[in-house]
Amino acid sequence: MNLSPIDIKILAMLQHDASLTAAEIADQVNLSASPCWRRINRLEQEGLIQKKVALLDAERLGLGLVVFARIRLEKNDEVSLHAFEERVQAFAEVVECYTVTGSADYFLKIITRDIKHYDRFLRRHLLQMSQVRDINSNVAVTQIKYSTELPLQIQG
Repeated sequence: MNLSPIDIKILAMLQHDASLTAAEIADQVNLSASPCWRRINRLEQEGLIQKKVALLDAERLGLGLVVFARIRLEKNDEVSLHAFEERVQAFAEVVECYTVTGSADYFLKIITRDIKHYDRFLRRHLLQMSQVRDINSNVAVTQIKYSTELPLQIQG
């Protein structure tokens, strides 16, 4: 993807604050509102801007426990992988899921109220999946950094 410096600045501004209007962004990138809006629209159409969301405060919503779970499956055949991935999609507590290299097959980021709720989720859902061989859970103690912003300055 060939992005201009203005495109990168627009993307950086939107990922920092998606509520900015095209006119507010235009002022910062030295464009008029119409060309700025057209650029934003093009970036959306090209799929660089997937969606605009509100970031919620998990702690204030009573969702204070973050767990990183390392999952190993019994088998790594296509049927097992697909079945596991389908089931994980249905769990609201799983906010991120990645296939990984190394000794695990998947890493999950799970957010829930507390350790009691995590234990219930683990027992009722993850441990009930026939594909799962073992789970190693790490509870996050302190959040040092959290960002949804991509490092655009290293792009290209």
